[in-house]
Amino acid sequence: MYRKNPKVDAYLSKLDKWQGESRALRKILLESGLAEDVKWRQPCYTLENKNVAVIQGFKDYCAIMFFKGALLKDPEGLLVAPGASQAGRQIRFTSTAEIDEMEPTIAAYLQEAIEVERAGLTVELKKTSDFAVPEEFQSKLDSDPALKSAFTSLTPGRQRAYLFYFSDAKQSKTRRSRVEKCLPRILEGKGLTDR
Repeated sequence: MYRKNPKVDAYLSKLDKWQGESRALRKILLESGLAEDVKWRQPCYTLENKNVAVIQGFKDYCAIMFFKGALLKDPEGLLVAPGASQAGRQIRFTSTAEIDEMEPTIAAYLQEAIEVERAGLTVELKKTSDFAVPEEFQSKLDSDPALKSAFTSLTPGRQRAYLFYFSDAKQSKTRRSRVEKCLPRILEGKGLTDR
């Protein structure tokens, strides 16, 4: 078992929601021998300074997210891709009882994630050019040089997030609405989730 990091103690003490669940996940993560830190305002677990997993809290669930989860075998069918992530995968929970019951399974997934990191495996990420540009957004890019310039100035990750968000809508009307809503953010040089 690795040493507890006081930064994580402080983080957990301030949680209004998912405190018990986060503590249960922390116990499993510490037993794996990973180093504990706080990154992105969340408890993060590393192997030789390389990120392996993070504990996340959301409105409807908490999760353990594996940074290279796309490389895990997932025999139980538990892994969920969060948002537009190509590499990360989560296992989601809504109670400590659920975590306690799944502890051996979580530990097995965690052990596999550690082995993936030890082996130096990497997720082959799609390039931005591999993502389809929805027609509703392409027409805006074609008719507005300032928008096209602002979009191409965004980082590739921010570009992919927008393309994924626009494409994820099933109806053209929804895609158009999403594009219109995001135009000011793109013109300001902001990503989809930037504040």
